[in-house]
Amino acid sequence: MDQVPPIFVNILANLEKVIHGKTSILQNFLICYFAGGHILLEDVPGVGKTTLAKALALSVQCTYHRVQFTPDLMPADITGSMIYHPKTSEFQFRPGPIFSDIFLADEINRASPRTQSALLEAMNEWQVSIEGNATPLSKVFTVLATQNPVAFHGTYPLPEAQIDRFYVRLTLGYPQREDEIKMLQQQQYQHPLTTLHAVADVATIFETREMVKGIKVGERVLQYLLDIIEKSRHDARLKLGISPRGTSSLYRLAQAKAWSQGRAYVIPDDVKDVAEVALCHRLIPDTKVR
Repeated sequence: MDQVPPIFVNILANLEKVIHGKTSILQNFLICYFAGGHILLEDVPGVGKTTLAKALALSVQCTYHRVQFTPDLMPADITGSMIYHPKTSEFQFRPGPIFSDIFLADEINRASPRTQSALLEAMNEWQVSIEGNATPLSKVFTVLATQNPVAFHGTYPLPEAQIDRFYVRLTLGYPQREDEIKMLQQQQYQHPLTTLHAVADVATIFETREMVKGIKVGERVLQYLLDIIEKSRHDARLKLGISPRGTSSLYRLAQAKAWSQGRAYVIPDDVKDVAEVALCHRLIPDTKVR
């Protein structure tokens, strides 16, 4: 039997200390992280979205910033801005919280579309442009965004261009009764987040992501993956199919899935296992009556 990578096992064990009964979701969460993708956690308030993001940050010895998105949040509050210094009579760039290894955009759809768009360049090009100057971000830069369902009061729907930049959209859901009992007992005196320790560092995460890129994808598996993509583009029930960016995300996620199983090659089941979380948020149904 193929051996699951220890780094995957160790971080998963940390996450399971704070989120009970959601092993398959946590596995997909980590698969996306090691694929180098950004993650959108969508669910009702209070089910553990922010806690999960914090648990990952505590499991990796890295820089981490959390920003609570609100209607009055400005783009410069995220990216940073040019500050004038009277003594030198010069403007100097003051980096914003996006200059971190893990950036938690909490309740991202409560900010205005203008502020949401501040993340577009960072999520796609791993850089931020201020006053015409591009500043690179961390080599393991990852956006973990949480959002409430769009039907909730005070939310702004994320534009398709931004949703497409997330590798996956995950939903935790309510815990089972026995899992909620465990949670209550565990939190009687302190939150389990306070007991977590880092089990990896930035260099290890970067090396692992490079390793994932080397997982072999055979011609037949590649053709199978593209068959799925092309079907979405020609389905009359869909107004919007999968973009080339979505194809790339599915490809990388399949590699990360194979790596998480200890294999050096992708099989069709890897593609199937990650297809739903990789593609569901990219498919736009055609609601017109035909």
